[in-house]
Amino acid sequence: MTADPTTLHRCFALLPCAGTGSRAGAALPKQYQPLAGRPLVLHTLAAFARVPRIERVLVVVAPDDAFAWPPQAPCAVARRGGASRAESVFNGVRHLLAERAAPTDWVLVHDAARCLVLPAQIDALIDACLPDAVGGLLALPLPDTLKQADADGRVAATLERAGKWLAQTPQMFRLGLLHDALAAQAAAGFAGITDEASAVEAAGHRPLLVPGSARNVKVTYPEDFALAEAVLRSRET
Repeated sequence: MTADPTTLHRCFALLPCAGTGSRAGAALPKQYQPLAGRPLVLHTLAAFARVPRIERVLVVVAPDDAFAWPPQAPCAVARRGGASRAESVFNGVRHLLAERAAPTDWVLVHDAARCLVLPAQIDALIDACLPDAVGGLLALPLPDTLKQADADGRVAATLERAGKWLAQTPQMFRLGLLHDALAAQAAAGFAGITDEASAVEAAGHRPLLVPGSARNVKVTYPEDFALAEAVLRSRET
């Protein structure tokens, strides 16, 4: 699929939300854990609700998801979660296309557990990607020294960090381009596809790196909840 990079089309957001969050060490999936007075995922959705250019937010959950979505939640919910994040995203992209989104429309895929993303960061990604032929992602230049480990857990080498970035989300691509990139990986079970950009790269494209924020962290481990809560509370003052 080719698209005129100067043509503006609608922007959708897609949140894969079917994971169990086992590393968070809690009974509930991490996206539903209470954080600063409400479930974590609702903080994530609140950021997208404040971006007028996002026409619709689709949350992809597991078929047996038991979360009681509040009627006022600013999203549509599709019970099309797959065995992996990539499969859930692929199913969500197909759902949007089946609901009459155009292949030339944009989709911003965002981790449900990145609840500290700001509307300004989402807007910055949209501004950078709308005129781009491929699309791109929020990311951070690697700030720390990078070590490679051996099989014994010892340092095997210190790697050059220049030019290396930490991928974040949202990641923004045309729906048709992302659909085709993921479809090409489906037969292999999406092996090696860790984010949308990696699928787009495997299709021969070069996504744009858009500077993000160190605070746009993915809540993963138990200690991350305390950090995220402190940041959210600070924003209330």
